[in-house]
Amino acid sequence: MNLRTSLFPMLAAIIAWAAAGCAAGQPKTLAQGPHRMEITLECLQGDVWKVEDPGLVFAQDDRVRFRFHTNFDGYLYVMNQATSGDYQTLFPREDTGQQNRIEAGKEYVVPATQGWFRVAGPPGYDVLYWMVTPLSLGAQPKYQPLPPPPKPGAAPPRLIPRCDDTIFKARGECVDSSAGAKEAPPADKLPDNLSATPASGSRQLVFIREKDVSVVASPVPLTAPAIYEFRLAHR
Repeated sequence: MNLRTSLFPMLAAIIAWAAAGCAAGQPKTLAQGPHRMEITLECLQGDVWKVEDPGLVFAQDDRVRFRFHTNFDGYLYVMNQATSGDYQTLFPREDTGQQNRIEAGKEYVVPATQGWFRVAGPPGYDVLYWMVTPLSLGAQPKYQPLPPPPKPGAAPPRLIPRCDDTIFKARGECVDSSAGAKEAPPADKLPDNLSATPASGSRQLVFIREKDVSVVASPVPLTAPAIYEFRLAHR
């Protein structure tokens, strides 16, 4: 599959931030643990965005987006490895704005609320690499660019999502437990523009599912970049 943005007229960019302060409605989980991140996957059904299980197996042309929360300040980078073999940096980019700083207690929508990613491409798993760099206490915000992404390569091995029979019988939905937020592979298995990043914070991450929310937590405050995957399954 390829993650494609829609041609919605108000989307001048693939990724943009829609930041809304949410201190009053901040999820309880964000108040727990030294450093926590939450990713919520949503699918557009008619005119309504519906929160979905992170392991839901999507169909062609489904439209999806992500909500992102943290309880610490930092910077966010998102890359996508499609089932077609295409690899691209989704955020930040010159045409989407380079202000990728995140603030504790705020909610960010990826992409902007007026847009979405459209599911397309060969069946399998798109791998979205999320890299979060913590902002040191007292440090001044400064944009830190990544090296450019590598040229498109061969399509990754074809892995077909499979339904968890227990969930399917209980909810009538095809959910693949191997999808969602996962530990990233070793540095030598990462795309070139990530493999050189000293992401020592990745080694201590814990992955938890709380209902339909993917929680990525560190038992100690992050002092270095952390990289992890979000596998989006589709037919």
